[in-house]
Amino acid sequence: MRRVVFLVDMNAFYISCEQMRHPEIRSKPAAVAGDPKKRSGIILTANYEARAYGVKTTMTIGEARKRCPDIILLKPDHHFYSEVSSRVMDILSSYTPVLQQNSIDEAWLDMTGSDRLFGEPSAAAKKIMDEILSKLGLWCSIGISENKFLAKMASDMKKPLGITELWQSEIKEKLWPLPVSAMYGVGAKTASKLNSLGLYTIGDMATYGKDILPRNFGKYGRELFALANGEDNDPVTPIVRNSMKSIGRSTTMPRDITDIEEARSVILALSEEVGADARRHNKKGTTVQLTLKYSDFTCITRQSQVPGTYLTKEISNAAAALLEKNWTGRPVRLIGVSISGFGGDMPEQLSFFSDTISADAKEEKLEKTIDTLRERFGYNTVKRASLLENKKENKNKMLP
Repeated sequence: MRRVVFLVDMNAFYISCEQMRHPEIRSKPAAVAGDPKKRSGIILTANYEARAYGVKTTMTIGEARKRCPDIILLKPDHHFYSEVSSRVMDILSSYTPVLQQNSIDEAWLDMTGSDRLFGEPSAAAKKIMDEILSKLGLWCSIGISENKFLAKMASDMKKPLGITELWQSEIKEKLWPLPVSAMYGVGAKTASKLNSLGLYTIGDMATYGKDILPRNFGKYGRELFALANGEDNDPVTPIVRNSMKSIGRSTTMPRDITDIEEARSVILALSEEVGADARRHNKKGTTVQLTLKYSDFTCITRQSQVPGTYLTKEISNAAAALLEKNWTGRPVRLIGVSISGFGGDMPEQLSFFSDTISADAKEEKLEKTIDTLRERFGYNTVKRASLLENKKENKNKMLP
């Protein structure tokens, strides 16, 4: 039986999420950007109307405004995007249990043998696309192949609302003419080095790279040669609850931050997501890890041990304590929070002298109630006061 793999890629995801709750910006050039109020930062995602003016991801807000003076800019709301992403993944998981989320806006699906249920691959892809569009109002592109790499490459070939098949037998025609910079996983520096070696297209890598690539890139070079020839044996690997090693969230700032209070606020927001996910999987972690990536791209990780917990408050407090110990004032580009050590839960010591519920038990009951409310009515139904105060200070006034 031929293996069938889909890569579902949500088109212009952040701004498409914003169009769900701001329908008035549909058909108008708009983008999610770093800090529209201060006119600083970069474009994170632009809709297709803005792209028609040449507005691109990572472009500065100033440059975007020069190209499109009427562009509507919105501050990012990562909580909301995470919530919408979960809804997308719920739809995808109804088509196959073998689903591997690659990022907030894309996932691989192993659809092998599903033709009896959903028809041929292209028909199944159309069903998925139509369901996401009808239920969420979001666009996606879907790549179809027999492995993850080719499915990913196919998904990028036609956007938006594209369904593209790229089978191994078609790579000479469809894949090899593409520039090396178009290959998934090849960045600008690698592409430049490949060009300096006389390799300009993926076909050049596949034809002439057998010796050149390993000699210049080592193990990575051998992987590049295999991928250029459409070879990828990596399985679609869903997260199995009992094998879950850690639960984490990270975010890249729209601008580098040097204010520790702002960093604390980001940590609380990330801890909210980590805690909710841990409670969903009933996983209590005994290790909290904080990751900081600085503006020069150097990175540190720091850990602390805690009694087994999945409570947002305890995760956030532990991560914030690590932040204070390691804060130097250097501009921070990325912050990450995670918990692990799920096998070492420490039992709660019960008191024989009190019939009252422990503070932790009360907190757990409260946070699970909040989880239920958010699942039913949306993330913004309940927010912590500290996050609301931070929102007031940075309120986006670009929309009425």
